[in-house]
Amino acid sequence: MAQKAWYKDWFNSPFYHKLYFERDEKEAEIFIKKLIGLLTPAAGSRMLDVACGKGRHSKTLASLGFNVTGIDISFDSVNYAKQFEKDNLDFFVHDMRLPFWGNYFDYAFNFFTSFGYFNTRREHDDAIRTIAKSLKPGGKLIIDYLNVHYAEDHLTHNEVKEIDGTIYTLHRWDDETHFYKKITVTDSSLKEPQEYTEKVAKFSLGDFTDMLSFQGMQVQQVFGDYQFAGYDVRKTPRLIIIAEKKRLEKGDKEKRIYSDGRTTDALT
Repeated sequence: MAQKAWYKDWFNSPFYHKLYFERDEKEAEIFIKKLIGLLTPAAGSRMLDVACGKGRHSKTLASLGFNVTGIDISFDSVNYAKQFEKDNLDFFVHDMRLPFWGNYFDYAFNFFTSFGYFNTRREHDDAIRTIAKSLKPGGKLIIDYLNVHYAEDHLTHNEVKEIDGTIYTLHRWDDETHFYKKITVTDSSLKEPQEYTEKVAKFSLGDFTDMLSFQGMQVQQVFGDYQFAGYDVRKTPRLIIIAEKKRLEKGDKEKRIYSDGRTTDALT
């Protein structure tokens, strides 16, 4: 019997969000505003937040006046995010490996290494295809991923964190193809400690360039941290990629396609 994907339980756990997100909302907002300053999107641009979680990045983008759609595989996260929905912000439970709206968005974002956790390369290719097809010709994708070589050189094997009374015991290791993190959660609300093991693929800039190129996207800029310093394969902690979808050739016609097969926007 196939083993259940690790992220389905972990991403729905309240301890996941407490560990990663609750203490850096301000930093996330600062990063988004810097990114928008770099990209200079047109007013009212349509934006897709892929693996949006509880919607922290989506909310910031919407507050800047853009039309934002967030998708995530976690029902609990999207259910939480829906309380923030408004005219220019909505959320859907959706698996990024499956088709979504086509030729619709001006920008797509995938933040905080919210990629690389599927079992096969084909599944990751499917996810890139979904994102690429969701963009209009000339649309841009921004991927925020870990820098593999930096992470290898700076791997902290054992760590204990206490956050609001919850104890997280972290054990990290890696092999040729993946990083792993075993997380043991001890909390007074639990009868016994809970264990989760994260698994993230070691995708390099070359890997992303190949995956994107296969879907008609070209890497335009690469940065190495949240201040948008230049990328260095050994010295910078992040791999932030800006890629553009191939523009229409003369005579081609843009056609929007929605996940239910429509070719027209139900809201217009």
